[in-house]
Amino acid sequence: MKKHLKEEVLKHRAGSSKIKYEHTMIHGLREFLEKELEPLDYVEAIFPGEIRRTKGISSKFNVRFKYATKTGVKLLAYAPSVVQEVFVVTKDPEALKRFIEGREDS
Repeated sequence: MKKHLKEEVLKHRAGSSKIKYEHTMIHGLREFLEKELEPLDYVEAIFPGEIRRTKGISSKFNVRFKYATKTGVKLLAYAPSVVQEVFVVTKDPEALKRFIEGREDS
């Protein structure tokens, strides 16, 4: 990656964080990313994305695996009346899928 592009990508990250803090995050997402996803060795970068309103009633914060992408996975984070896309760069999407689905079962 060219130096100026790398600096552009890293400017919205706090220190050595894997999380890009450019966008607002729904309630519960930041804590989940910092405490549960960021420490995973196979997670290289985390990009919170678009927030949308939902009609469904979600009484608590929840994260679901959506699908694998060329560079990792897309997750959906749900909170009451909102959903937020989260893109995770990883070389092991199956491990991340197992981790997320294991959380849903507990």
